[in-house]
Amino acid sequence: MHYPSPACISLDGLLGSALASSKDAHLLHFIRDEHSRPLTLFCPEHRRHNCEGDWYGEHAGKWLCAASHAVERTGDSELRSNLRRVADFLVSQQESDGYLGTYAPGRRFTCVQGPAPRTWDGAPAKRTWDVWIHSYLILGLLEAARVLSQPEYLSAARRIGDLCWQTIVRDGVNITSLGNHHGLSATVLLDPAVELHLVTGEPRYLELAEAIIQQANVTPALELLPQILAGTDLAYVATGKAYQLCWNLVGLAKLHRATHKPEYLRAVELAWRSIREHHLTLGGGPWGGVAHRSREVFNPPGVFSPYGYVETCSTFSWIQLNRELLAITGAAKYAEEIEKSAYNDLLGAQSPAGDNWCYYSFPNGRRVFTTYWRCCKSSGPWALEELPSVAYGMLPEGDVSVNLYGPGRAMLRSISAGRVELTQETRYPWDGLVLIRVHPEREARWGLSLRIPSWAEGASLEINGVAHPAPLMPGDYTRLERQWLRGDVVALHLPMLPRLHRQLNRNVQESRAPDGSPVAQEVLRFEYAAITCGPLVYSTGLIDGFKVEETVRLPALGTPRLLELGAAPSESGARPVMLHLGYRPPLTFLPYYEAGGRRDGTWRLTWLQLAPEQSGV
Repeated sequence: MHYPSPACISLDGLLGSALASSKDAHLLHFIRDEHSRPLTLFCPEHRRHNCEGDWYGEHAGKWLCAASHAVERTGDSELRSNLRRVADFLVSQQESDGYLGTYAPGRRFTCVQGPAPRTWDGAPAKRTWDVWIHSYLILGLLEAARVLSQPEYLSAARRIGDLCWQTIVRDGVNITSLGNHHGLSATVLLDPAVELHLVTGEPRYLELAEAIIQQANVTPALELLPQILAGTDLAYVATGKAYQLCWNLVGLAKLHRATHKPEYLRAVELAWRSIREHHLTLGGGPWGGVAHRSREVFNPPGVFSPYGYVETCSTFSWIQLNRELLAITGAAKYAEEIEKSAYNDLLGAQSPAGDNWCYYSFPNGRRVFTTYWRCCKSSGPWALEELPSVAYGMLPEGDVSVNLYGPGRAMLRSISAGRVELTQETRYPWDGLVLIRVHPEREARWGLSLRIPSWAEGASLEINGVAHPAPLMPGDYTRLERQWLRGDVVALHLPMLPRLHRQLNRNVQESRAPDGSPVAQEVLRFEYAAITCGPLVYSTGLIDGFKVEETVRLPALGTPRLLELGAAPSESGARPVMLHLGYRPPLTFLPYYEAGGRRDGTWRLTWLQLAPEQSGV
């Protein structure tokens, strides 16, 4: 599957509003020109003395990527002018050897520091994010070169790639010595190295990519591929850092695309399964931070807390990973993960004005918008800009797939039908009726593949008012092959009923008695309940206006009206879900992204603890 240009896609509704506010309130203001604070880090007078080991230079590359996508999508003339000015400035700051970072000469990745102890997070004693910053700059310059048709931006990206090749391949510097988390923050160079190869066809960039993965495989504290292929859970790979691991997996998926080596794809799919089964919130965000674990590090499998941390950067890289796997395999489960993350943990981290983001989000916890320099302030807008192109897919046989649902329009091309316009008319994600109007340039026979979400049991569809006879399989695509005529209408009915989810948090200590017999003692047991409706996770605010959590006693299974959709829509258009417990007034739940109010400091409560006598029932 390949994705159309975002210029061909117009998203309206909830996602369209988020994209518009992000462009207008963030991308047009956060970075504008060489005087913007993130750009001043690249000025000689700053970097000449910068020995602090900071990562703030990443904002420039991230902004280039997000702004390039937004310019391609909207044609905004002011943003286009800003994009050109920023890229021109960065190119003007590149040194003769290709270096384009924020560090003093003695702290650059080209300057070997010698053997040194590492800190608690596997970082060199002299911390550096130099390779990390250059990785984003390569990606950003490549996108700006493509969108603005400026070969000098591509040349600048190549000069960075050449410098990395000289350092890693020719000079033999081990890349895992250049980043924290036992090298994970430097081995992310894998992604831009492969991108350089895919864009230019230059073999040395593929050589660089394979050198990176080989070094990552033999570094004792990392052993990236061997551990993943052996079934090691990602929580135990290096430090288990969610953001870096997901970005490394994005690069590994692209390396499979470039080389077709099956072990690369097998490792990515195994790692994806590890994340999907053990390390996601109900809203699709990779999370950590329980007990002794760092707030951005995956927890051990089976460990659950409603107060776990979701870093918006991790949600962003998880969306990118699913984008790559969807393109390679065409499997519906990857599109569903993108949609779930987008409508819940991603939108739940954005401010309503679009000018700010939460660094961390919590299933249960306070909404806190981040400070100026934090990484998630640039990751969130880029994640939003990934969504338009992945909403639809073009398949090799000429088919068109609908990956994400929501109001909007796509202008695509089919081998047999020429230009095809698809229009979605729907209130999704608040309502399960999706009308898709098909307008091909010419009558032709081709396939339209519609994703049936895994939660949509009993889904049905009609074509021009006639029921489709074949059953629809939740969690898969349904392919409609026919002679498509201008004005054909597909009506997809996705049942949206509120559902109750239960999550057990259980800790068992195992040991052996003096006689050698096994002893297992349960020392902790909590169970929680949460609500979803369609693709949306639902949450409530402060209980009774002041309580940050609540222990509830559920009525017997099968009790009528346990969960009931309210009649009056919320401000955004969603219908509330009422939880009828019987012994107290109903609790009102709204979608996670708006629950409690979208203001800074408001409280969201997704998981309710169950009474002890119900735990484990």
